Amino acid sequence: MKQAGNHSIGLDAWRNRSGNPAFVMPFSVPEPSTLDAIRRAAPAAQAPLVDPALLRRADKILFIAHLALGDFTYLQSCFQAFARAWPHLKIHLWVDERRRTSRSSEWEHLRKYALYDWLAECPYIDKVYDETYSPQLYRESLEEARQEDYPVVVSLAVLERHKYASLARSISPHGFVVGQKKHVRPYDIAKRLVYRKLDAFIPAYTPHPDQHISDIYAGWFTQLFGMEIPSAARFPVLDIADRWIDYARTQFADWGFVRADGKPSRVVFVNAFSKSVERSWPLERVIGLIRTMRCEPDWREAGFIVNVVPEELARARELFAGAALERTHLFSAEDNFFQLPAILSLCELIISVETAVMHLANAVHVPVIALMRQNNPEWAPIDRTNSTVITTPRHGDWVDKIGVQDVMAALAPPKRP
Repeated sequence: MKQAGNHSIGLDAWRNRSGNPAFVMPFSVPEPSTLDAIRRAAPAAQAPLVDPALLRRADKILFIAHLALGDFTYLQSCFQAFARAWPHLKIHLWVDERRRTSRSSEWEHLRKYALYDWLAECPYIDKVYDETYSPQLYRESLEEARQEDYPVVVSLAVLERHKYASLARSISPHGFVVGQKKHVRPYDIAKRLVYRKLDAFIPAYTPHPDQHISDIYAGWFTQLFGMEIPSAARFPVLDIADRWIDYARTQFADWGFVRADGKPSRVVFVNAFSKSVERSWPLERVIGLIRTMRCEPDWREAGFIVNVVPEELARARELFAGAALERTHLFSAEDNFFQLPAILSLCELIISVETAVMHLANAVHVPVIALMRQNNPEWAPIDRTNSTVITTPRHGDWVDKIGVQDVMAALAPPKRP
């Protein structure tokens, strides 16, 4: 089992955290001199794919992406930097739901996708196409987008790139269209014809061991618009409204996670769910981890919050009721996305599989143990100081190959020389 990070997480790693875990980066438009600096920061050797003169003439731009929460955790800094560099441009965002289905029983779950709550609070995004989860709504959204007559459309989709290149051109028949492009075999004529619809393209990226996904996303915006996003600006941030922090504190009080002095007690947040089964951890493993941690003096009195996706709540409740674990509560952000980061911000430790939660942990500055496959090292948490990554033994293994004792080893305090 591999562990990555500057150190194993020791108890002092979270005891000395700031009392205000939710770091806020307010949105504002900088001075004109700053705008010029952002626009000129790209290497002069390569002209941007989108002509700055076109952006100056345009009044809006459409980005197309099949966004997950983890994607937006890092892409948000790119959109924000673009909005600062081109404040006159309205940013519209097409969020394509790849789980689109004609089964009406699944629509309510897809309609309440947590990402939409986050996007609704972003002051630099003017419009979001967030109803693409059914064939009928997709067609209606497509017609609505066509009516906008976008002068510039950029597809950031990295799955089925040719289909999104076609979608971009379909939305904007006469605009400047940029998309992601992957190498096409000589005999694949259909894809070659689709890619010809693009006015410019971003080549598919090849992950590098030392390259983080935030570097890749920032590189796209350099290629597209000739703007450099500094490394420090790529760190994920969250502006959590006071009402959601109040909600989290009330929830902690209801669960009995408050000390006599009014401060939150030691609480561990465990997330075993991902959209894909190969990145998920069995709930039975979570129960075993809690029982094992409770055998250690440092965690005997700790509280545990177990994150559960809404569609799995009924099964989880039955399973945990049978386990009869004390000071353990199930949680699901059923009403609003910001319930999740607010709860995370009050915890002392987060243990999560490779999904948005481990990135949000960095955003709220809470130490995290991330359980990951070896397939996508570029998606490791960005904050190496407060993150310990446990990877599967072999490339291609699923996350369930990581055991309880592997997590316990990461929890152990560093050995003295």
